[in-house]
Amino acid sequence: MKTILATAYAINPYKGSEDGTGWNYACQIARFNQLIIVTRKNNKDDIEKYQAAHPEQKEIYDRIQFLYFDWPKWTLFWKKGPLLSMIYYYCWQLHLAFWLKSKRLSFDICHNLNFHSDWAPSFLWILNKPFVWGPVGHHTKIKREYLLPVYGFKELVKDRFLWLLKLAFWWLDPFLYLAKAKADKIICINSEVPVKMRVSKEKVFRMPTVAAEKNTNTLVTSSSFTVLSVGRFVPLKGFDLTINAFSAFYKTLSADNQQHTKLVLIGNGPNLSTLRKLIVKNKIEEAVTIIPWMPRAEVMENYKNASVFLFPSHEGAGMVVPEALSYGLPVVCLDNEGPGELIHRESTLKANYSYYESTISSLARRLDRLYTDKAFYKRESDKALAHFKNELNWDVKGNLLAKLYDEVLENRRAAAINGQFLKSLNSVQ
Repeated sequence: MKTILATAYAINPYKGSEDGTGWNYACQIARFNQLIIVTRKNNKDDIEKYQAAHPEQKEIYDRIQFLYFDWPKWTLFWKKGPLLSMIYYYCWQLHLAFWLKSKRLSFDICHNLNFHSDWAPSFLWILNKPFVWGPVGHHTKIKREYLLPVYGFKELVKDRFLWLLKLAFWWLDPFLYLAKAKADKIICINSEVPVKMRVSKEKVFRMPTVAAEKNTNTLVTSSSFTVLSVGRFVPLKGFDLTINAFSAFYKTLSADNQQHTKLVLIGNGPNLSTLRKLIVKNKIEEAVTIIPWMPRAEVMENYKNASVFLFPSHEGAGMVVPEALSYGLPVVCLDNEGPGELIHRESTLKANYSYYESTISSLARRLDRLYTDKAFYKRESDKALAHFKNELNWDVKGNLLAKLYDEVLENRRAAAINGQFLKSLNSVQ
């Protein structure tokens, strides 16, 4: 059995997104390997609480050794906002590599798990072991017309400033070049990552970062039509498109049908007031419910009671997509390298990502067809569930990681043998 040393900035079994991803990857790695995993100290209490509450996974836990690393508490005061958080994470990664080197741990492969950023290098190559990096993600720049009219000039400037900062890392950071050169494999979560990072094909391992747990629940049959969307209320998630597309669809319905149709938004974030104003502007207050963040188990209940998952996000992934698919929920999204690459390849629920108004119309038409065409709805629901079972459940990810680690070690052995052969050949000559 191999020993994997993994680092994950975010791990929390009680949360979704990056934290939940980190936890599930840890458990999947430990299905086949001994695992030493390093995370931040603020995750310790929830990890230990969850392990105590779920003893049925003891066999997995026994193969995991958690280590906790962080900077002193007094340094946390400046970890605020996207920019400073980016800098903090970058420095945490650098310091962590030297901290681990001083520990002199015994392992076969080191793996930098998260965050999934293509601008922030890993420094685990310092450990001089076979090195896997990723899943590494990429968010394409949001088009100006999708930011300025809804969120204003301030959000546009903030987004473009962060984009320029990422460009500086992509082109000028020597450590990013070193990480790419030293990595045995880079797990790329979508088709845009290897392009943006300029990574050679032999290093690329394509695998979506997100997945969900298997469940035995089925959608609740209901006479109402509930459109659900879940996430943080920030421009990247595209909730303005969600509201506008639902409004366009809703206003085509008769008054009687409107009584049985609603939009449910679950989440919170800095743009909540902007989205509320948008709901009022569209005059659909009676049809929209906004629910603050809730425990993950309660979010799952909302998936079960929904009819459609509407997620026109600009991001390069989306943990909520496989969660929705696991219930057989048809997912309406943008035809992009994020959610557009996560749903079934043959799904026709991907809306063209073009001009703002035409995108809204395209999303609304897909909602309308799901509402009016029961046979079409059934086909899309079946595709959603099949795609989840075949590609987006956590056991599939664990199996892929096991094969990846075998490949990395085999490539290293082959390279060593070739190196010895060439050395012997040169000595004979």
